[in-house]
Amino acid sequence: MVIFVFALVRLSHTRSVRYAGRLGLVLGLALYGPQLGFFWIIFGPAAIALWLVLAFWLAAFLGTLQQCRARLGNVAAIALAPVLWMGFEFFRGELYYLRFTWLNVGYAFSSQPLLLALFGVYGVGFVLMSLAAVTDVMTGRKALVMKSSGLVALALAVNLPAVHHGLGNPPSVPSPQIGAVQLEFPVEAQIVPALEQLRRVHPGTDLFVLSEYTFDGPVPKRVGDWCRQHGKFLIAGGKDERPDHAYYNTAFVIGTNGEVVFQQAKSVPIQFFKDGLPALDQKLWHSPWGDLGLCICYDLSYTRVTDTLIRAGAQALIVPTMDVVDWGEHQHRLHARVAPVRAAEYGVPILRVASSGISQLVAADGSVSASTPFAKEGATITGQLLLAPKGRRPWDRIAAWTCVGVTAVMLGWLLVAGIFWRKGRGETRS
Repeated sequence: MVIFVFALVRLSHTRSVRYAGRLGLVLGLALYGPQLGFFWIIFGPAAIALWLVLAFWLAAFLGTLQQCRARLGNVAAIALAPVLWMGFEFFRGELYYLRFTWLNVGYAFSSQPLLLALFGVYGVGFVLMSLAAVTDVMTGRKALVMKSSGLVALALAVNLPAVHHGLGNPPSVPSPQIGAVQLEFPVEAQIVPALEQLRRVHPGTDLFVLSEYTFDGPVPKRVGDWCRQHGKFLIAGGKDERPDHAYYNTAFVIGTNGEVVFQQAKSVPIQFFKDGLPALDQKLWHSPWGDLGLCICYDLSYTRVTDTLIRAGAQALIVPTMDVVDWGEHQHRLHARVAPVRAAEYGVPILRVASSGISQLVAADGSVSASTPFAKEGATITGQLLLAPKGRRPWDRIAAWTCVGVTAVMLGWLLVAGIFWRKGRGETRS
């Protein structure tokens, strides 16, 4: 990532904005195409268009930085490089219809929770781009010493211990024993036996969790009867159907009385999929152990979704997830980077239960305490969900909005300046 970010800054030293943009498109396709090869499995040839959409934002960054360097000079380009990077990354990941946060620079550091706790997933990219921009402008022998010192400091920072003491919130409230089972598109007859087998092996389990779309509709009666018979809570995905044949992709909480005691719909349904209506609001489940936030699958990828739950006081996040086995192991491993990043940023534990893997129990410090393998039907994950007193939001959330605003202003100014420059150039020729 250090080499990648530095290379981006160097590529902005091109002779024209068009050349910089073309470099960005080619580089984006070379990067995003192989990493997101599973798009071809899902969308077929339309995957090329989606790769181009992602590559466009890289091209936009390089083109804008090239113009800033050409019109404002190197010093201004140094100052603007991290701002533009965070602005474009936050916009492409969170703020428009085709938002997609994966392959953000920060996710590469999912095993370095201290960096994420200090800077946030967008802040890590901001810091790396700042270092790259400063290093790029240095010249001479004295600069060589400064470059070396900066790279050594960066290497030390990147290799900080994976567990950071004092930043994770220690549990101070009762915490449930949890148990989860990986089941992908199970028929109703499979669900209760899977839950019962897990209960027999781990009878002290308080809260059971199944994946997104466990039910192809509302909660079946026999599942509610099982919860009532054994006095257990269950969180599982299903459909909250509407009279007009639409539905909300929903995480249901079935209580010890066998009834649905809470439910939360998916906030950001996946584009181009039949994935239900977007949630009308987000609330916390006031469980017997504390306030739990429920988000579904890709909702965890969007800070605008998870930030809302943390602001409301969530002490842990439960994430039923549907990752279809046919999408391949690489897709599952990319998705598995998200939960450790969020836990480290917020200082709250996360239980993510995926249909075909990789399910994870992540501690409040961002360390993965338990996980299940890819494509293992019926695999289970158990442990204690150590609730935090409260979560925190990293500084990059506020900074990202500021960077988006500055980036928009710079784009507007460059556009207007370019128009006047072309007009002036035409008058001079005439």
